[in-house]
Amino acid sequence: MTRYGPSILHLQICKGGSHCLRRIWEHWSLAVDLAACKQLFAKVTAEKGALREKNIESTSMPGASGITLTAGSMTHSVPASVSYWRSLIVNLLGISLTVLFTLLLVFIIVPAIFGVSFGIRKLYMKTLLKIFAWATLRMERGAKEKNHQLYKPYTNGIIAKDPTSLEEEIKEIRRSGSSKALDNTPEFELSDIFYFCRKGMETIMDDEVTKRFSAEELESWNLLSRTNYNFQYISLRLTVLWGLGVLIRYCFLLPLRIALAFTGISLLVVGTTVVGYLPNGRFKEFLSKHVHLMCYRICVRALTAIITYHDRKNRPRNGGICVANHTSPIDVIILASDGYYAMHVQDKSKLPILIFPEGTCINNTSVMMFKKGSFEIGATVYPVAIKYDPQFGDAFWNSSKYGMVTYLLRMMTSWAIVCSVWYLPPMTREKDEDAVQFANRVKSAIARQGGLVDLLW
Repeated sequence: MTRYGPSILHLQICKGGSHCLRRIWEHWSLAVDLAACKQLFAKVTAEKGALREKNIESTSMPGASGITLTAGSMTHSVPASVSYWRSLIVNLLGISLTVLFTLLLVFIIVPAIFGVSFGIRKLYMKTLLKIFAWATLRMERGAKEKNHQLYKPYTNGIIAKDPTSLEEEIKEIRRSGSSKALDNTPEFELSDIFYFCRKGMETIMDDEVTKRFSAEELESWNLLSRTNYNFQYISLRLTVLWGLGVLIRYCFLLPLRIALAFTGISLLVVGTTVVGYLPNGRFKEFLSKHVHLMCYRICVRALTAIITYHDRKNRPRNGGICVANHTSPIDVIILASDGYYAMHVQDKSKLPILIFPEGTCINNTSVMMFKKGSFEIGATVYPVAIKYDPQFGDAFWNSSKYGMVTYLLRMMTSWAIVCSVWYLPPMTREKDEDAVQFANRVKSAIARQGGLVDLLW
């Protein structure tokens, strides 16, 4: 219809041109009106599509029938109720994370920064002790009802030994092999050699040193799956309680502890990096000390560590050497959360150095021979005894059996890490004493204070 537009001038010179001009003007007006309608329809359609997309992103009412999404040639129908529940779940997750972060900040991170405690961990420990006591009584009662022994004879070694004397065992062997009456005259028989062979193999395999590199056995179960290998009886209630404990440790405590560990390590990296750019001086030393203490205390909270420090007046001072028994890699975190240590002692104004002279991890039942290197330099030695309570979690790292990641996972899924730290009075090397004798004297003091076995090996 728009092709009539250019021919208006030509029609004016024709006969009856006025009539034709009026008809052409009507067609031209109609064409303009149709074009305007098309533009208006396109605009309304675009606004309607934008409104639909906006309604999809916002919360829809559950009573609505549904929303249609169009993308190119593909059409997807999303019910309004599904969109509503999705938005509700996202909002609940956001609120939960906000509340969790606030609780962590108020009750754990901020108290750790200032070195204070609200007593929540001690209350948690007392609750666990009551649960363990109830579980032990339950096992003993169930064992009596079934008339069988609850535990095998307790042993801390890798071989179960019968607590009998040498002569009684030989008589028992002879009695089982012969029905004749035994006289009291001791005599040697060929069958006795098997007994002595067995004893010799036990002595070689289960010596005083080898057993110190295996986890310590417990006399009662602490609802963990790795504590007592001689356990024989488990009731249904205890099994349910153990399953509930697994859910708590792996679904609640583990994520919480990982978040705390990540926070502490991140703050340590960022804080030490910032402090490292500051000029040397007292202000830098002050910030460095408090940044380390703050971050290590947060890392201690990540293990739910309940630490009792004794005789803090004997804490290591500048220019000295701190010597402690070694059970776990977390020994460093436990000591560093209460003090500040350096890497050398040549400058008496510098911080004390921390050394574990055993050179390896022991299962916290004894103290092995100290290497004499740190006792030859003539510096003041500050002995420290560390004793863990394996009832809540075994802190010993058996490096021949578990890697570092597995060990940390075991630590973070245990109930807690409970330990006591004793700061002993400083000791110096005497004039008539060599490095070996000085090391043995310090080792004996640590073993005596911590209730550990003082080994000569």
